[in-house]
Amino acid sequence: MHDHLQSYLDFAVETAYLAGRLTLGYFQGDLQPELKADNSPVTVADRKAEELIRDRIAAHYPGHAIVGEEFGTTGSEGASHRWFIDPIDGTKAFARGVPLYAVLLGLEIEGQVRAGAAYYPALDEMLAGATGLGAWWNGRRARVSNVQRLDEAYVSCSDVGGFAAHGRGRAWERLQAAVYHRVGWSDAYGYLLVATGRIEIMLDPSMNAYDCGPFPPIFQEAGGYFGDWQGNPSIYAGEALATTQALLPQVLALIREAEADSA
Repeated sequence: MHDHLQSYLDFAVETAYLAGRLTLGYFQGDLQPELKADNSPVTVADRKAEELIRDRIAAHYPGHAIVGEEFGTTGSEGASHRWFIDPIDGTKAFARGVPLYAVLLGLEIEGQVRAGAAYYPALDEMLAGATGLGAWWNGRRARVSNVQRLDEAYVSCSDVGGFAAHGRGRAWERLQAAVYHRVGWSDAYGYLLVATGRIEIMLDPSMNAYDCGPFPPIFQEAGGYFGDWQGNPSIYAGEALATTQALLPQVLALIREAEADSA
């Protein structure tokens, strides 16, 4: 199993890197983003990067299914292997010339994400991992922070307005009051910071599966947690929370208290 996972991990890293280098050809250029039905932007770079990733998967693993942000789902619904693609996570940042965007690629095997890579092209940072094979950040081990207390922790999110919009305003207020520092390092970049021990908590009240495909095995191997706001590891919850194992019970308790107050 590990031999196969290593091969998949190597493929994910190489593919995310190649797609990321492609995006740099458009970064800080004269982009003209279009708005999709959900009012989110898309650029030619998003589409070209996803096409590159899909072409590589089709060539190397023709029996695998694909779930991508820009071109939907292809392959058998019952496929044992499914790749999740976000060709540019952080298109809003990308379109404005902000370097905190990423290419995300995760592989689900028999219902569990087992390998994945997140490449941050403008920063040239690669975060990758697979079950039992460790989490790696530019060739060295990725580890979450050793901070043990919420009042010493840094927390980040993608869009502060999203919490109230999704009925999670009270939880966000409680968490803000409990931590040491609140910062706005958004989208996949915030999850990179948690996985590499530079901040302690990242959360989003709204999340698609392709927006977080690689993160479950990365956080597991880095000694942390990635999943929903109830403590269940998942990419399908429609929300996301990443933190350390030490802080997870404290964060979940705050969320439960806030939800009880709001009931």
